Amino acid sequence: MKNTKLQAFIPLFYLVWSDDLLTQKEFATIQNFINILSWLSPEEKQELLSKIDISNPPSRNELAQWKQDIESSIQDKSSIKSVFDIAVALSDKDLDISTLEADFRKLENDLGVLGEEVIQNFKTKEGSFTANSQTTSNFDVQKITALLDGKEAAIIKKVKSVISRPEFAYETSTDINVFRETVYKWCKILADENLGNMAYPKQYGGGENIADYFAIMETLSYHDLSLVIKFGVQFGLWGMSVQSLGTEKHYAKYLKDIGTLKIPGCFAMTETNHGSNVKGLETTATYNHNDQTFVIHTPHEKAQKEYIGNAAVHGQMATVFAKLIIDNHDYGVNAFVVPLRDTNGKTLDGITIGDCGHKMGLNGVDNGTISFNQVVIPKDNMLDRFASVNEKGEFQSPIPSDNRRFFTMLGTLVGGRIGIPRSALAAAKSGLTIAIRYSDQRRQFGPEGGLEVPILNYRMHQRRLLPHLAKTYAVHFALQYLTNRFLNKTESEMQEIEALAAGMKSYSTWSTRDILQECREACGGKGYLSENRIDALKNDTEIYTTFEGDNTVLMQLVAKNRLSEFRKAFGEMGSLGIINYVYENAKTAIAEKNPIATRKTDDEHLLDGEFHLQAFIHREKTILASAARRIKKLVDGGLEPYDAFNVVQHQMIDVAEAYLERIVLEQFQEALKTVEDEKTKEVLTRLNQLYALAQIEKNKAWYLEDGYMEAVKTKAIRKMVNQLCWDIRPDAVALVNAFDIPESCLAAPILL
Repeated sequence: MKNTKLQAFIPLFYLVWSDDLLTQKEFATIQNFINILSWLSPEEKQELLSKIDISNPPSRNELAQWKQDIESSIQDKSSIKSVFDIAVALSDKDLDISTLEADFRKLENDLGVLGEEVIQNFKTKEGSFTANSQTTSNFDVQKITALLDGKEAAIIKKVKSVISRPEFAYETSTDINVFRETVYKWCKILADENLGNMAYPKQYGGGENIADYFAIMETLSYHDLSLVIKFGVQFGLWGMSVQSLGTEKHYAKYLKDIGTLKIPGCFAMTETNHGSNVKGLETTATYNHNDQTFVIHTPHEKAQKEYIGNAAVHGQMATVFAKLIIDNHDYGVNAFVVPLRDTNGKTLDGITIGDCGHKMGLNGVDNGTISFNQVVIPKDNMLDRFASVNEKGEFQSPIPSDNRRFFTMLGTLVGGRIGIPRSALAAAKSGLTIAIRYSDQRRQFGPEGGLEVPILNYRMHQRRLLPHLAKTYAVHFALQYLTNRFLNKTESEMQEIEALAAGMKSYSTWSTRDILQECREACGGKGYLSENRIDALKNDTEIYTTFEGDNTVLMQLVAKNRLSEFRKAFGEMGSLGIINYVYENAKTAIAEKNPIATRKTDDEHLLDGEFHLQAFIHREKTILASAARRIKKLVDGGLEPYDAFNVVQHQMIDVAEAYLERIVLEQFQEALKTVEDEKTKEVLTRLNQLYALAQIEKNKAWYLEDGYMEAVKTKAIRKMVNQLCWDIRPDAVALVNAFDIPESCLAAPILL
């Protein structure tokens, strides 16, 4: 373009033609812009308009020349933020076009062109911050590994060593019978290593260390989840039900042989007609005075035990939950040890076992159905820690309340709701390790004239994975807290701990479900290949959201605990006094909104941990008060409490979620206080900030509706989430490496 006065328009022309994406309307927008410029002569306007004639596009050589003119005229690329900045650099030095800045910026807005995108078109590879971002090592990975492993580091190291052995190579056969036998063989190896009996008392061959047992479960989850569930059914559900619900005679008879896998067993609670509603189980255990026995019976087909792990092939005995009947009186659900097969694997008389067959995942676990036809067992087979039948044939219990006895019995099994979320956490760590390491290697696109760049450099890819990484770290510390609360529990805390365990089971498993889906998509077609492990992780953890309690049901339990401070069935929550009590206390706890804080957007404030925690606490207390107020209003209006809770059921999930998010953030912040190494603390603090702000961003509609924040603040939070993702990106690979997952367990070819 010979007229130097017209050089200012070159960046516009280049943008129009280089991507070929502008529409007829957008061409018209530029034409109108040119026509209103009074300092251009008619001839100059005509020359400019000829450059945006759709029927006469520029040649390839002309496009290349425009790009060269632009790049050669920009001395300081860091100063270029918009099309207008480039226009100034290109225009005749004797021509002052500063008065046109508003017009140019309006044009950029009308065209939907972002200044940052503009400058990226004119940067070489060397000048591109996107291309130059790369993995670095800004901290000692081993220090974070040590923090994550904590006091269980020794047992974690041992388990990793065992599952890295050649005999633990993944089973690739699609025949479920082959897979089941492989998993059984793995369990036997673990039993031989004294890992199965870790939680049992030492006098029965165990390690008497429940903390190590949970660590074993979590670490095994880096390997194969069928193994984890088989291991958990045998040594956790079956063994721990005997330990928790039985007494000394049961320990002496069973625990050692359960721990060595000499007696493979089952945990037979769920029935076809009754899953989460344990009180509604229909299997009966009828006491016979004459010979002091119980008769275990399945009254109809829908009362059969279903989805029972270890049942279809290997189980020789089961803890069976059944209604105790004495003299035609129902004494509620109790637990009994019932033989299923002899030592040769032959099914015993009166026992009918079915095979659940192929499942969505966990096909190394032999889930089955069990029906009982007048099966007689001795009186001693009742697990009688909390209830028994005396010599006179009378029911007796140290706990007088039927309801309290029932929940005390179930409360002893809360360990499963700690093992499962920790297992899910490990699966999320595996998925994130594969996806983040792959995205650091996988290259796509790149600046013009430069090489392709790692897809982890792209903001959207960071947005997809790094908030999940932050959440996974946060959940890790929250589950450590839950585990410690459980290990050091007192009687008065049990209801709160049970609710927290139910909530964290839901929070962790839902989180894992979402993380693995994102990891699969983030790996593209490679993530769809079975060899890269994400499909197995996804399919195997899918059931985690509904076993050990359906997540939605468990979240209702959490919410009711928060509302009433004790757990009772829906129909028994008729006390208006309790509802009033909760409502009044929650109402007085709501923090006053600060008019200045609702608009505060400076970086120091947005990154402040106290701001994060107060925002979470405010949401938790406000939602709790709102739910309590609504229930009170419904009950005052004549609605039955059961119906009132049903009406607000969706709000109950919000109550539980807000409580759990506060706990998770709080525990992440508490963990940070224990970190002494500055570099470690710095990177973990960024993760903590990302978790907090990502949750606030997710809930921004609520904060806006509530008036706790204004739009200017939620927009600033969105930008800060983007910035934190960018800041964390160089450390992302090191942060997943800190999980220290054995390479033999990752076993994904895309990482090679």
